[in-house]
Amino acid sequence: MKKIILASNSPRRKELLAGLDIEFETRVLPGIAEDFPATMPAEEVPEYIAREKAAAYLPTMVDDELVITADTVVILDGDIIEKPRSLDEAKLMLHRLSGRKHRVVTGVCLTTTSRQKTFSAKTDVTFSPLSDEEIDYYVEKYQPLDKAGAYGVQEWIGYVAVTALEGSYFNVMGFPVQRVYQELKTFS
Repeated sequence: MKKIILASNSPRRKELLAGLDIEFETRVLPGIAEDFPATMPAEEVPEYIAREKAAAYLPTMVDDELVITADTVVILDGDIIEKPRSLDEAKLMLHRLSGRKHRVVTGVCLTTTSRQKTFSAKTDVTFSPLSDEEIDYYVEKYQPLDKAGAYGVQEWIGYVAVTALEGSYFNVMGFPVQRVYQELKTFS
């Protein structure tokens, strides 16, 4: 078995990978761009970015390492709803998601010095309508700035607003651990 490196600062990804009882270490390289071609279909973006992140790690890897990179996006009406840059932008994003169905896509890339495998998980999430007060409460009490779509399904908003979920719950948290586990079992 290779030494597993999780290339992420995300506390949720660390928590979820740890839940698989697999030994791993975290390694983060600074300044990796998360740009993508403007004409790329939204659902292809997470895999593309996960591969770009992996490419940045490849020169630093040794033969016994397996690096896991990932990227998660929220898609509504074909548009990617990224991480908000301000609390006001977070509120606007949550207003857009309110009472609607959106898709969460996470791209994952498993990389060794000799092989690479990329895959993605897709989950459809339906929100009930949210009032201004509920959105204000969530944005003020929780920390939506580090989350795609300005929300964490594992937080209060997931308890009160998610009325349907088709696919992996953990994917919505940012890391489809069930699929990662299956892929790690067959990756050599």
